[in-house]
Amino acid sequence: MGAWIELGAAIVLEVAGTTALRLSQGFTRWLWVGAFTLTYAASFYLFARSLRVIPLGVSYAVWSGVGTVLTAGIGYVLFAESFSPVQLAGIALVVGGVLLLNLGAVR
Repeated sequence: MGAWIELGAAIVLEVAGTTALRLSQGFTRWLWVGAFTLTYAASFYLFARSLRVIPLGVSYAVWSGVGTVLTAGIGYVLFAESFSPVQLAGIALVVGGVLLLNLGAVR
């Protein structure tokens, strides 16, 4: 599996795990606790595999940045969370920061 595919899968699993963590209601709903545990373990495994090829700074920026944006989107869609203009600007800055780190890594 290619490193970027592994990283993408790690991101999806991390977002799924964070969503399961929210659904666990403070570790009181054990099915969601189990889902959280499994998805995070798989996410870290794939993230570690991607680090064999992708530089740490770039990989972590993409993993955390894309994960943050996707998780915010899930919060908006599934949990009716809202965003202020300042929060939306913060999300835009996260996306911009990830893009700049990736562009700076190109040689």
